[in-house]
Amino acid sequence: MNRELKRVSIIALLMFVTLLVSSTIIQYVQASALAADPRNARTLYESYSVERGPILVAGTPIAFSQPSDDDYKFQRVYANGPLYAPITGFIPVNGEATGLERSLNDYLSGQSSSQFFDSLNRLISGQDPMGASVEVAIDAVAQQAAWDALGGYTGAVIVTEPSTGRILAMVTKPTFDPNSLAVHDTTQLQATYDGLLADPGDPLFNRATGGDMNPPGSVFKLVVTAAALESGEYTPESTFPNPAEFTLPGSTSVVRNSSGGTCGGGATVTLADALRLSCNIPFAELGIELGDNAIRAQAEKFGFDSEFLIPTATEPSTYPRGLDDAQTALTAFGQGDVRATPMQMAMVSAAIANNGIVMNPNLVDQITAPDFTPLQEFEPAEFGRAVSEQTADTMVQMMVNGVENGAASNARIDGVNVAGKTGTAENGENDPYTLWFTGFAPADNPQYAITVLVEDGGGLGQEGYGNLIAAPIAKQVLEAVLNK
Repeated sequence: MNRELKRVSIIALLMFVTLLVSSTIIQYVQASALAADPRNARTLYESYSVERGPILVAGTPIAFSQPSDDDYKFQRVYANGPLYAPITGFIPVNGEATGLERSLNDYLSGQSSSQFFDSLNRLISGQDPMGASVEVAIDAVAQQAAWDALGGYTGAVIVTEPSTGRILAMVTKPTFDPNSLAVHDTTQLQATYDGLLADPGDPLFNRATGGDMNPPGSVFKLVVTAAALESGEYTPESTFPNPAEFTLPGSTSVVRNSSGGTCGGGATVTLADALRLSCNIPFAELGIELGDNAIRAQAEKFGFDSEFLIPTATEPSTYPRGLDDAQTALTAFGQGDVRATPMQMAMVSAAIANNGIVMNPNLVDQITAPDFTPLQEFEPAEFGRAVSEQTADTMVQMMVNGVENGAASNARIDGVNVAGKTGTAENGENDPYTLWFTGFAPADNPQYAITVLVEDGGGLGQEGYGNLIAAPIAKQVLEAVLNK
């Protein structure tokens, strides 16, 4: 072989190797990224050529596909879109899907591995391809009641089943209409999306599971109470000094009770009364005695600092690290750098209602193939034990006392024992408060755990408080589901 022929052969070999490597990268390494690239019109049109499976509430579609007379072949439709937006999310023709549309896209689009043979059978039989249906755990009555009760407030309501972790209602406001983000006109879609992003109310946030998380305020006292009782060193009758003001250690900052005075009468106050009346000073004192490590350990047993897939991703609620005594005292009544979602606080209440066991939250009951074959069924799963059964029983009674004759009195329901705790969290010197309620009913046989979050002080700035606004919302929802 002469030199020129050898050189040509080497070049040809290098070109072949280059082609082989580039093809491998495109077909295997970059395949997922290229398929997801919104500029890939071919893949986009193919995904819309399949009738996407419905998302169902008690068998009724809240998201479904119908034939379209344009290049996309199918139009995604959301029945009562704003009501169910935090559940369904949306799937746009350019960009990323959200909610269940994103997390269960493989099933809804018929592309999951468990649907391979079904897709093959439909192809052989000449049937049009179709995605699987997703049945969610949402209770239509609870969802509508939560929507109605929250009204025009900025915030969220979440209702769960304590014994299973099933999410029965998840409402967040302000919200959006997914139909406006499922249009096939990309210019219109982009304008709508940009408008929602620019909206100061952040309607795209799911405040039930994330967003700009809030300090939990006094609802976090449930976690601190659990840590105290679990330590074996405290009982509901344990006492604490009862001043009207408390100066934080090593600081000039002063803590006061919401009443502005002492926590009831007397030189001391019990843990039970401090929780019932929601007093800050006794909990600041207790927090210092327990220490931040003990509080954090208890919070993490309830689910803090953990991400949950429901199957959409949730943001972890957080308890800070490396705290001094002054910072620990603030966290003991839900201030400082503690941050929580309504879902997390619902998990705290639900665990107390469920004899101390935390269940993994779950939004989906079942995924079913077009031929009605179950592809996946979601069974209740334990996250872990947060407190002993004895501690849970004790806390149930303490929370019932808070509703019967304490700081959560506006959650009372005639003929029903309600267990609950309110919270009013500060956000800054002149900023509106964040208002909370968390609890469950009936207390003697818990069926529903509920958490209510109201931001911006419910429109009352620093005049709003949890028992005034959040507790009545919870009452309205619980009455609706208990009477259905």
